[in-house]
Amino acid sequence: MVIRKARRARGFTLLELLVVIVIIGLLASYVGPRYFAQLGKSETATARAQLDGLRKALDTYRLDVGRYPSTEEGLVALSVRPAEGSDRWAGPYLSKPVPADPWGHPYQYRSPGASDDYELLSFGKDGKAGGSGDNADIGG
Repeated sequence: MVIRKARRARGFTLLELLVVIVIIGLLASYVGPRYFAQLGKSETATARAQLDGLRKALDTYRLDVGRYPSTEEGLVALSVRPAEGSDRWAGPYLSKPVPADPWGHPYQYRSPGASDDYELLSFGKDGKAGGSGDNADIGG
């Protein structure tokens, strides 16, 4: 009788292991797509937060200098004193250099913008104008 108990206590059968692997696979196939969808949303939220910070720095720049940086000066004018209007520049307006968007692309800045004083946006995951989903432009 003691010998039988020793045999049962050795481990799991192949069938039991296969059942567990199938269950883990089913859970991964259900959870995986939802997880990666949330990852894309977090990158978009990060881009929106960075754009908001850049807009605030641009507004502070405008209050000091009296205008927004030109397209040629770009967002670098928030960190480095530009050649023009440098007598009223009270920067740097960012504690760190201008970041790339969450996908590693530079933010797009134009002044004057098509419908406002300036345009500030990210082209999204693909780095190209237009698109939808993760590739959609963020900002405007």
